[in-house]
Amino acid sequence: MRYEIRMKLSYHYPVPATAGRHLLRLMPASIAGEQRLETAHLTVRPDPVEWREGVDFFGNRTDDVALDKPHSESVFEMTARIDRMVDGQRIDFSARPDMLAREIAAQATLAPEAPHHFLGASPRITLHPAMTNYGLKAARGAQSVLEIFYALGRLIHAEFKFDPDATEVDTPALEAFERREGVCQDFTHVMISCLRGMGIPAGYVSGFLRTVPPEGQARLEGADAMHAWVRAWCGARMGWVEFDPTNALEVANDHVVIAYGRDYSDIAPVKGVMRLAGGQRTSQAVDVIPLDTG
Repeated sequence: MRYEIRMKLSYHYPVPATAGRHLLRLMPASIAGEQRLETAHLTVRPDPVEWREGVDFFGNRTDDVALDKPHSESVFEMTARIDRMVDGQRIDFSARPDMLAREIAAQATLAPEAPHHFLGASPRITLHPAMTNYGLKAARGAQSVLEIFYALGRLIHAEFKFDPDATEVDTPALEAFERREGVCQDFTHVMISCLRGMGIPAGYVSGFLRTVPPEGQARLEGADAMHAWVRAWCGARMGWVEFDPTNALEVANDHVVIAYGRDYSDIAPVKGVMRLAGGQRTSQAVDVIPLDTG
């Protein structure tokens, strides 16, 4: 499936910022056999005085930009064409739950894809008995790690309420879990916490989800948004698998990956420091436009 993607992130300041430095993770990924980046372009306003492209530990494209002129608005715009090639139907070759720890221990590598990085606590993930027990509830009767993974994602989808006003970007996973509500970031952090508590390596995926308007209605420009979902390491034979708990979906061609990390702190689209008085307002517009019907 081929897509044209357009994204605009804007930050508005009540008093002009005099300087700023931002680390951006906004460019879609190239993933062998799954996702091909055909073209991509990123613009920043005001014009940066310094711009460095890089790659972080997990293989994500980064853009480090510096601004040195007074500005009341920062705008980041990305356009790209993507070829997505993921079949959602999977044969279960995952490990038995009682064998997963042995398979993890046998992975004699600390490369970015190694499951060892995704087992314990991380900046936005705290392991807690309540979330571990919730994961174990979903795991009852499961014969494989993949069964646990999907069952937990569907349980969260069924029992949590999607509410964009319920949480903030820095809401802890435990708080979202206790309230049983939040947005895709919260669903993802809760699911990661539950999985790691059970000894299943799990990470955070940022990206886009194509949305389909109701039949007979026009698609609204900017109606799509940045999205988040979960990946779990299901054993040596199967490796990493992705699931979207917000929508109870196995990740396939409707999802487009930007970045991988342990949690949101590793893949925040815009992270940095500014010389500024007062707060800021943020707006976001995303369009994921299919270019074919294949």
